[in-house]
Amino acid sequence: MRPLRFVALGDSLTEGVGDPVGEVWRGWAALLAQGLAPADAPVEFINLAVSGAQTRDVLERQTPEAMALGPDVVSVVIGVNDTLRYTFDIHSVAARLDKVYAAFRAQGAVVMTACLPDPGYMLGLPGALARPLARRQRAVNAVVHALSERYGALHLHAAEEDWLKDRAMWSADKLHPGEQGHRALALRFHALLAEQGIATGVQPSAEPEFPVPTRSASLWWLATAGTGWVARRCTDLLPQLLTLAAAEVRHKARGTSARLDLSASHAVSAALAALSVSEQQPDAV
Repeated sequence: MRPLRFVALGDSLTEGVGDPVGEVWRGWAALLAQGLAPADAPVEFINLAVSGAQTRDVLERQTPEAMALGPDVVSVVIGVNDTLRYTFDIHSVAARLDKVYAAFRAQGAVVMTACLPDPGYMLGLPGALARPLARRQRAVNAVVHALSERYGALHLHAAEEDWLKDRAMWSADKLHPGEQGHRALALRFHALLAEQGIATGVQPSAEPEFPVPTRSASLWWLATAGTGWVARRCTDLLPQLLTLAAAEVRHKARGTSARLDLSASHAVSAALAALSVSEQQPDAV
């Protein structure tokens, strides 16, 4: 009988950014893998997550590779990078995630998902800049909620403010968890799996293994690798974000800000409705 096989899909969050061990990232998924089975029953863990990945990357690149591995448990935590692109389209995000979840459930894998905080809040951006990103992330979270329920995925609510406000949970860039934050995610996912009788090993420890990086070390990271991360995304998003911010200002001045929220809500409903309609279409002959 082969060991339980856990495959992780996603972006930098699942890759482990913010939780360095030596020269590599570890992260919540690796911590979780250690507690999926007793010590005498090793777990096969494969992390396919890549920094910067979007839902398209998960569907077209990571999912085929993961399916070939035949995972027993698969995590699909993705979506923030989609909100940071000028190409953001909630209909496309919903259609891609629907295909990914459906593929793994058809294969018999246990699927884990999560809703995530919006990057504007985490970065502390001014309101006019933060609100468009928040609206996009709420749309992604709504889709993930709905599709997780549709496919019976184990869903983690990770967008609540209780842990978001604890700066000890976060790395220097304010967007990725630090070691303590990754451990918190691993613990919460382990609890979901344990409730279903899937995780039978010892739960990950909540106590950090390594000291918190000094302020000087954090500033150095931001000035080197962190700057590049931000620059790559600003080049892509900033022109559109400024346009979105201008729209926020105009609507606020007119007292019509609620229209933006209503439009986003309608877009989510339409995206999910389109999936339902496509499922009812007869197969081509």
